[in-house]
Amino acid sequence: MRIFSTILTSLKSLRRNPTRTLLTTLGIIIGIAAVITMMEIGNGSKSAIQSSLENMGANSIMVMPGSMMGPGGARQGMGAAVSLVPADADAIGAECPSVALYSPVVRGGNVQVIFGNVNWVPSNMFGVAPAYFEIRNWEIEEGRLFTNEEVDTNARVCVVGTTIVKEVFNGMSPIDCELRIGDVTFTVIGVLKTKGANMMGSDEDDVVLTPWTTMRMRVTGLRTGTVSNTSSTVSDSPGERFAVSGRALYPEQDNSITKDKLFYSRFTQLDQIIVTASSIEQNEQAVQEVSDLLRKRHRLNIEQDDDFTVRNSAEFMSMLNQTSTLMTNLLLGVALISLVVGGVGIMNIMLVSVTERTREIGLRMAVGARSRDILRQFLIESVVLCISGGIMGILLGHGMSLMIAGVLGWPIEASPQAIVAAVIVSATVGILFGFYPAWKASRLDPIEALRYE
Repeated sequence: MRIFSTILTSLKSLRRNPTRTLLTTLGIIIGIAAVITMMEIGNGSKSAIQSSLENMGANSIMVMPGSMMGPGGARQGMGAAVSLVPADADAIGAECPSVALYSPVVRGGNVQVIFGNVNWVPSNMFGVAPAYFEIRNWEIEEGRLFTNEEVDTNARVCVVGTTIVKEVFNGMSPIDCELRIGDVTFTVIGVLKTKGANMMGSDEDDVVLTPWTTMRMRVTGLRTGTVSNTSSTVSDSPGERFAVSGRALYPEQDNSITKDKLFYSRFTQLDQIIVTASSIEQNEQAVQEVSDLLRKRHRLNIEQDDDFTVRNSAEFMSMLNQTSTLMTNLLLGVALISLVVGGVGIMNIMLVSVTERTREIGLRMAVGARSRDILRQFLIESVVLCISGGIMGILLGHGMSLMIAGVLGWPIEASPQAIVAAVIVSATVGILFGFYPAWKASRLDPIEALRYE
């Protein structure tokens, strides 16, 4: 018997009882559909996480003040201490070989923006340097970005996101419009391209970005905070106000220098320094270089904790991917149980089929069929049954993924590897669970089989 003839014979046998065939493959269909659905949802979540982190900067590193031990041994957390100054950012850019770009960051807080009779409180308001746009993968849609010269001169210019354009400017072009931030009037010089929501659900486009010097000197003002393990307050002296670890970083400001000069901003603390490594592979090295440099600049002893916190986005991405992979694998394990149950159903129905077709088997052997021909026929029937169920399961699983994406809005991503794996698994289940019934059929005695009632 040729393979093609055997396949045709197997299909004819399966068509004799289509209802039983469908019910038999139901376990395989459900198992494969579950596998495909879980794989597409898992891949979609991974892609969403990766896209969100790439928008934030795939190999960005955030340095924040704080995380130092306060009086009584209590950890104060990030932002509780004044420990980062502009000179720290400049030193990171100059003395850390693995750092490609850096930018000081000053948070604007919940400051209201006003245009005409419209008031709005942006979700994100930061003072940054021009390098920030490249670090965060921001692209300009209209107008231009501000320059380093405008940062040095405390220029009152800003760049806004598309949500600000929609909510504050009613969708009209805001270029060259006057936008009031707090009590200060800024000129809008650029509109950023749309990014959408990040993985935390926050609107990335509800953002206003200004030069960091302008934000600190004109909008938020100079702040005070804890400066060391031993003092909980700071003095009014500029040289001590922004000291690190109890030591003054700068001398007293000379009276001959006015506050309008940029020299005054040297006493300003930063809310964050964001840097990017030269490559993802150099992230860990960049983190180590930044940490070592800041400890040295802040004169921290070996036994002292860091008075800053360094966060690596690559580690965050790896952690989220591991969590997503773990959950996907757990769900896949549940789906594979359905496949095993389906395989048991295949074995059961094939054993019933062997019993029902005992006389047919005896007749085939009587006219010259060998044991291996009978084995191959029933084995092919089992495989065809499983592959048919696998194909229907693939279609059902993809349909379920599309339905989930449409109803719940979850991200999905088709997985060709999962489809190929589903077909291979279906064939494997057919072989594993169909071999014993096929072997049993091939071992029948032709004479006893012909006598079977």
